[in-house]
Amino acid sequence: MKHILRRVKNRIRRTFLAPATTQTSEVTPPTYTTPHLVEGVDSLIKRQVSSIDFNGAYLTIKGIAYFEKFPEKDEEKIIKSLILSTEDSPEIEIPLVNRSNEDNRFPVAGYSGVVNFSVLNHGKPLAPGQYDIQIQLKQYLSDGWLIQRTTLGKIANCDHDLSYITKMTSYSAKKNSEYRLIFKYNFAANALRVESNILSEIDPLTNELDTEFVLESPFMHSLKRRVLKLAYNWYHLLPVNPKKISFVSDSRTSISGNFEFIYKELLRRHTNFKISFYLKPSIKARKSWHEVFTLAKAFATSRYILLDDFYPLIYPLKIRQNTDLIQVWHAVGAFKTFGYSRVGMPGGPKLDSLNHRNYTKALVSSTHVADKYAEGFGISENNIVTTGIPRTDIFFDHDYETQIRQKLQKDLPFIKGKKVVLFAPTFRGNGQQSAYYPFEEINFRKIYEALHEDYVFLLKIHPFVQNKPNIPYKYADFFHDVSDYREINDLLLIADELITDYSSVCFEYALLKRPIIFFAPDLADYMQKRSFYFDYLDFIPGPLAENTPELIQQIKQPNFNRHKLDTFVNYFFDQPDGKASERFVDNLINGFADQEPVSVNKTNDPEVSPDGKVVPHWGQQK
Repeated sequence: MKHILRRVKNRIRRTFLAPATTQTSEVTPPTYTTPHLVEGVDSLIKRQVSSIDFNGAYLTIKGIAYFEKFPEKDEEKIIKSLILSTEDSPEIEIPLVNRSNEDNRFPVAGYSGVVNFSVLNHGKPLAPGQYDIQIQLKQYLSDGWLIQRTTLGKIANCDHDLSYITKMTSYSAKKNSEYRLIFKYNFAANALRVESNILSEIDPLTNELDTEFVLESPFMHSLKRRVLKLAYNWYHLLPVNPKKISFVSDSRTSISGNFEFIYKELLRRHTNFKISFYLKPSIKARKSWHEVFTLAKAFATSRYILLDDFYPLIYPLKIRQNTDLIQVWHAVGAFKTFGYSRVGMPGGPKLDSLNHRNYTKALVSSTHVADKYAEGFGISENNIVTTGIPRTDIFFDHDYETQIRQKLQKDLPFIKGKKVVLFAPTFRGNGQQSAYYPFEEINFRKIYEALHEDYVFLLKIHPFVQNKPNIPYKYADFFHDVSDYREINDLLLIADELITDYSSVCFEYALLKRPIIFFAPDLADYMQKRSFYFDYLDFIPGPLAENTPELIQQIKQPNFNRHKLDTFVNYFFDQPDGKASERFVDNLINGFADQEPVSVNKTNDPEVSPDGKVVPHWGQQK
């Protein structure tokens, strides 16, 4: 009764108290953004969830919702959203997308939405607590907004309670956190609730306590770094041995990658170099005092010191006049910015940093990327050597490819008779301690259902990544984690298709002239945090997939543009001939006497390189 009297009162007020108008008065169009709420109006929300799907921390939902008394065809007058509410925290509103509906009276009643609970809290997982998930309907009427919310409603083809449990992770340089996420649907109440709990919070440095090597304490690491520098200067009393080569790495314990191909070429040529290896699994691995003095002597007396990665112990040293410190690096091409190209960006170096700056030589695959590596390492372009990357020689060695295929078919018997898809993305985060991959972006169930009969799916995850994919055991005959396999190039040889994102692995695989799919569902977010040397969408030599359905479609029907792939290879490889190791060893033998200064473009035509190759528009000098 009170409700009826209130509506009558409002109608009388509008009729008798409204200001008089004339025929010439202008009618003000409704302002949909005006926060004015209509009074004395109510309507039941009719709603139903047509589908709801959980994939990791992702919730995908579709359904219908509308005010029963107010049919509306203009979707701009209707706003739908999910509301997460709890007693201890502010509400969270998640916009939904209006979709068409078969009912002609309510043609825009449909909705859809995707929620990633692992980034819902300002880029971090949903804060701990219990949340009711309701649907809110906001519709503009003639005299204001009608706003109401209610439970989600019945789920189509569901006649029982539902529950789903998953985990979320958050990584930073100071704290790594693991969360448990629990969804519960109450069939009787037509209501959905989500609960977030913290399972653990760990200092990222403690994650390395279970490694197979002994960690160096920060104090001892700093002390040994100072002692090494003093010892290095002391060993300057000894002459440089013109026949001594030292291979040095803090990221591997075996002779692999570029080191392996250079070493094998030295042996094949029967050179009289004295070769030594100084290898450790990590820059944080403990070095004995004997190793400190051995390294100092090797640095001071070697004609060539070869690095393949970041090596902080050597950067404070002034390299002797008759010594070359050569960075052969572990990546090919130039993709996302690195080193001093990232000054001022999250995770970028300081301008006064000594890292990389004392390289006398740095090895690259093409003159077109010489300036990028010079900038990234903080060195002169004259220090860049463009003879090619030794480890890419295997892509031109057919006997080696046959040998590797036979070996991997024994090691990985599940690839026999299947098309092999290799998934090799790079990590997210600012560095090793905060590195992760957003596996929740992938719907493993849909990929399995679409591809498991004809394909096998190999995952080669970057070694920095700390979280693991949550793949159900029932899919174990399809998804196989091969991340522990050291050399990715061997895996590339057996892959029929490569899926990557922002990783430099695309450069090597391009030499095989096989389909590459770039799966980048977080492209917009990634581009805000990292930058690229080239325009990403123009530069990639394969199709972009931004979600799982697109990825499945590209795998089943590859969009293979051979011309674009050939142009890509020509730009990033000056001499794709399988002889990079030979050229590099030639330089070691003759002391780089034949090295010429890098010149990217000696012609007046920006579309043609000095060797006559066509330069793609994204790579032309501005």
